[in-house]
Amino acid sequence: MLAALLGMIRAAGPAYALAVALAVAPVATVLQSKALSPVATLGLLAAVLLGRWRQGKWPWPAGPALWLALALFGWAAVSATWAPEPGRALFTAIQLGGFVALAAAACRAVAGDTASARNTLLLAAIGGLAAGLLVAGLDVASGNAIRLAVRGLSERPGIEVGLKPAASAMALLLPLFAAVPGLPAWQRALGLLAGGSILFALPGEAAKIAVLVSGLVGLLCLLTPKWGPRLVGPAVAMLVLGMPALLGPGLTHGIPAASLPPSSAHRLLIWDFTIQRIRDKPVFGWGMEASRRIPGGGDPAPAATLERFGLGAGAPTHDILSRAARLPLHTHNGPLQIWLELGMVGALLAAMLVFLLGRMAERSARPGVATAMLASAAVTGLLSFGTWQEWWVSAELLGLAALASLPRALPNIPGARVSLRGRG
Repeated sequence: MLAALLGMIRAAGPAYALAVALAVAPVATVLQSKALSPVATLGLLAAVLLGRWRQGKWPWPAGPALWLALALFGWAAVSATWAPEPGRALFTAIQLGGFVALAAAACRAVAGDTASARNTLLLAAIGGLAAGLLVAGLDVASGNAIRLAVRGLSERPGIEVGLKPAASAMALLLPLFAAVPGLPAWQRALGLLAGGSILFALPGEAAKIAVLVSGLVGLLCLLTPKWGPRLVGPAVAMLVLGMPALLGPGLTHGIPAASLPPSSAHRLLIWDFTIQRIRDKPVFGWGMEASRRIPGGGDPAPAATLERFGLGAGAPTHDILSRAARLPLHTHNGPLQIWLELGMVGALLAAMLVFLLGRMAERSARPGVATAMLASAAVTGLLSFGTWQEWWVSAELLGLAALASLPRALPNIPGARVSLRGRG
């Protein structure tokens, strides 16, 4: 019996291991966002091991995107020597570098699997996304009864905020509905609209904006298939490089924020403080994970700063923001966090990596889908969450694994063969 079971596992192949992870991940993230990281890790590791077992060799990752990613985390490890918390900085750099290498190996293993196995992976990803959207929608409609029941609680103030990570992770995967095989275009469009509608009903402005932007990018790629996919990667790379210069002048003069929601106004104060600290160490940065311990980050904004943003005494949100930390844990803006922690060196590496990811999306089996996913990830990275948060990195890597299941291997996926024939 054991031999028969092992034979079935080996016959399943690497794509089936990731199919299980992608089928489970959205619902797991809705119930508890931190569950996404172990689900992704187990799925990626199983794909690599099954790839070795079935294909007879290790799916060693390679390629320029991988080397740039490893260079970025290598620089992050070097920056641990001057980071406020060297141990945390070094651990995070090594952990994320290893995670990316694991994902690259899993993508290579999937790219070498059979067409039917990759098709199963794609269907599992879409089915898991549909299930996650359904559970999230039911949870909101029931007053978060599902998530309260999972925690054994009858009530918990603020529990609805816990859906924000799940909303962003599912917004990242939403464009996959456009790649459902065998369905007419109108049914795929209906799936996109239904999924987007549910995401708009969930908490989290970043996810809503990501849905809108990815939808517009997908439409652009549909209308201009030659140029649409070519624009997003360079545009995001320019944002990574130029974010301090883009935001700095406006924040220095002050942006009227009295009418904004407290969270949005607080972000402006965070970004203003972050850019000030970037100017202190613009080349090498303050060190990996320094956002948690930047001098003055735990203090509230001075009265003069609040006045500059129209948040002085008398403003509706003054009482809240006058006590809020200027930099709580992270910057809520990926490019600014990279600039703050890793300086110009890290920003250059990150921009080149994003540019290469854009090229991968452009040359993929479904350029519109891949480019829309890149745009969704960029929006979330620009507006919410920490760049190094494990669950968010897991969502990004699972999204890459799902793209690896498309009919032809993605060009320049680390370790995968490049095929430019029949681009479409």
